[in-house]
Amino acid sequence: MRTLYTYKTIALLEQINVVWILGICSFFFLILLILGIRKSYKLKAENDKLIKASDELIKEEEKEYTDFTEGHMYQRKKEPSDD
Repeated sequence: MRTLYTYKTIALLEQINVVWILGICSFFFLILLILGIRKSYKLKAENDKLIKASDELIKEEEKEYTDFTEGHMYQRKKEPSDD
């Protein structure tokens, strides 16, 4: 005996399969979206940290050079002047 499938029965099975596939794909892309947003926030925090470190280095380079040998113990002593 042959089983007859009607159009509605086949369409219902296919529709359920399509819904499952769309649900699985949506879940997959939702996870990718969440991971991307998380990575974006981490990169922004790292960028802010690097900008702050860069600003500190620029400030150090802009400082005027000071001669640190003035207080050196082997510094040549001044000779007494003839007054």
